[in-house]
Amino acid sequence: MSDWIYTNWTSATAIAFGVIMVYILMVGLTRLAGLRSFSKMSPFDFAMTIAIGSVLASTAVFKKPALVDGAIALTVMFALQYLVAYLRKSNAGFASLINNQPRILMCDGEIDYKALAETKVTENDLIAKLREANVFNFAQVRAVVLETTGDISVLHSSDDRELFEDRILKGVN
Repeated sequence: MSDWIYTNWTSATAIAFGVIMVYILMVGLTRLAGLRSFSKMSPFDFAMTIAIGSVLASTAVFKKPALVDGAIALTVMFALQYLVAYLRKSNAGFASLINNQPRILMCDGEIDYKALAETKVTENDLIAKLREANVFNFAQVRAVVLETTGDISVLHSSDDRELFEDRILKGVN
């Protein structure tokens, strides 16, 4: 039991060294690949952020994977992230394969129950998001969009509906 609670100076020094090295590598890779590496603009981005965090944590604290193995894994993950971002930007077909399409869940105060069912969003989830956005009644809602990231955006106003630009919904089904 004491092995689980206590450590020795050799192990503590190795962990500190590993954390410092992985930290330096992460700073360098982030500078090369850009901050988008940690975004959640798409499900792929989000999954990569989780995977990078997992490799980072296990490399810094555990003996396996070895520090060099973890560095290789992180470098390959960043390279894949960069490649997918490049392909999404330059190839519309690839982008549509990787990205989810945003969906309208509510439009002009009316709930689209078919869209809720297809996206597995409950009416209670939708109403909770309306409350978060300080919506007082459905008439205030211009649109509720399930974004490609899984986030829900609520577009509403208290009165000036003519200020809403339809192009804000460009590309939304």
